[in-house]
Amino acid sequence: MFSQLPAALTRIPRRLFSFSPRTLTGACRLLGRMETAVVRCLPGEPKLTISFCLDGSHKHMLRDQDEPLGRVLARISNGVAKSQDKAKKSKKNRGQQPCEAPEPTVVKLFYDGDEVAETVLNSEAWRDGSVLQVGAVKYSVHRNAPSFTTAELPVSLLAGFPVCPRLEIEFGDLQDCEFTWYKENAPNTRYEADGESLGQDAGWTQVGSGRVHVPSNQDIGCRLKLRCTPKDGSRSGLAKELVSVGAVEAGPGVCTFDNRHAYTVKQVEWPSVRVVSYNILADIYAQTELSKTVLYPYCAPYALELDYRQNLIKKELAGYNADIICLQEVDKGVFVDSLTPALDAFGLDGVFKIKEKQHEGLATFYRRSRFRLLSRHDIALSEALTSDPNHSELLERVSANSVLKERILKRSTALQVSVLEDLNKPGRMVCVANTHLYWHPKGGNVRLVQMGVALKHLNHVISEVVPGAPLVFCGDFNSSPDSGVFQLLSEAVVPQQHEDWSSSGPEESCSMELVSAFPPLQSACGQPAYTNYVGGFHGCLDYIFIHPDSMQVEQVIPLPTHQEVTTHEALPSVAHPSDHIALVCDLRWNP
Repeated sequence: MFSQLPAALTRIPRRLFSFSPRTLTGACRLLGRMETAVVRCLPGEPKLTISFCLDGSHKHMLRDQDEPLGRVLARISNGVAKSQDKAKKSKKNRGQQPCEAPEPTVVKLFYDGDEVAETVLNSEAWRDGSVLQVGAVKYSVHRNAPSFTTAELPVSLLAGFPVCPRLEIEFGDLQDCEFTWYKENAPNTRYEADGESLGQDAGWTQVGSGRVHVPSNQDIGCRLKLRCTPKDGSRSGLAKELVSVGAVEAGPGVCTFDNRHAYTVKQVEWPSVRVVSYNILADIYAQTELSKTVLYPYCAPYALELDYRQNLIKKELAGYNADIICLQEVDKGVFVDSLTPALDAFGLDGVFKIKEKQHEGLATFYRRSRFRLLSRHDIALSEALTSDPNHSELLERVSANSVLKERILKRSTALQVSVLEDLNKPGRMVCVANTHLYWHPKGGNVRLVQMGVALKHLNHVISEVVPGAPLVFCGDFNSSPDSGVFQLLSEAVVPQQHEDWSSSGPEESCSMELVSAFPPLQSACGQPAYTNYVGGFHGCLDYIFIHPDSMQVEQVIPLPTHQEVTTHEALPSVAHPSDHIALVCDLRWNP
């Protein structure tokens, strides 16, 4: 008998500290601690909310701010009475002798030891630090305590890939919050007492802490649970538990970016800046029948699914430890629900510019410990061409060919412009531009006009807003190194005889000399053999252009080898989430 005592004792802390609300209530009573009641009450809003846990049930009350306190207390008391009556009937149905009718539950609110009068209005009664008494249970009232307004786990979980919950907090700071991760125990699994942590259920084992968790191969087949406590400094709100919908699945093994991460293990030190430009392949394009059967027939269908690709994209971007990330083909939902929460957890803030009449656009992220966003100057290129007087001369030339003009104005191409301030040297600015030019192979003339508008706008922003600031211009320009666009950027002028002016045939020809508003810019990553590799095409389309007088290239992160790119025939693949390859470089920004 006594030989079984140690095993029995090891179960006591497990039950005492389990996460179930009923057990937690009992534990608090045994330890003499008050539980927490959270009240949300803001000036100007007609309602307030009161949230607490009683006998294993979460109570969430929505009441008028100008209602007398007594009505709320009576409502709580009536709710307790109904619960007790249900329990009594349940016992009777099971043939058990029901207990005698209990006394009405006393429900009172105290502040500084004095009972709050029932005539006091809710907005004044529920003060921070007051105490709610419900029978024998007491609650410490936290008014406008930190709380999660959004808390979700991603649907797809892969071993070896970061799991980043989507979290939005009110009255708190995500940097202060506490996170504990658990994995579901396999059936009939027994654990020694010293291998368990306080605060876990018998069915879960703690596997990590921190806002981001990377499941291991040992977690494959298990669901994950996250317990997150919202905080603001020392103030805490009610914890939330999130359980994954599905189990952790096996990852794809080695990805095309794994070897690249060896060059970006650490963040660069000031005054260097690491920049990434990446077309991540919008879901609205990856899921078309054309993509599945014609463009990417070699790619496994599950590897084109958004949830799967997002796992790879988040791991790839996080591993670059970049200071500035410019992304193209970003679905609006991906920006809000996936990239923003993930990159926020890794220290980056972001802004988004959607294309007109489209569901995808441009995203620029920057490391908040290095930069502050001063201003944004985004435009739709076709709209700017017709409405901004700075482009009147170019518009006049384009208007000479009505067919070409119409084609240009139909395009929804956007230019995202962000002015960032260097936090290490206040007053020092950089202008970061991001764009995705017209895609059509015969659209060289359209792209030239688009780039002409973009450069003119960027010159105006720098001249008027941040004189002397260097330009970092990223994007998928859909232009090869022998194109007019590349020549305009790298040589500052395109002659009227350049073949791109008639790229779409004589009907849309528009010969003119186009001069850049900037001196020659440098392609920081040079001219790779390709940045886009699909079954029927490969070529260099993506660039990071810089002012060579203000910035020097310290390091270009090597692109994946040709063998890595073609292991699964082409891109995208189970080991690469896009049909493009990210450009990554370290730039030294002259102090």
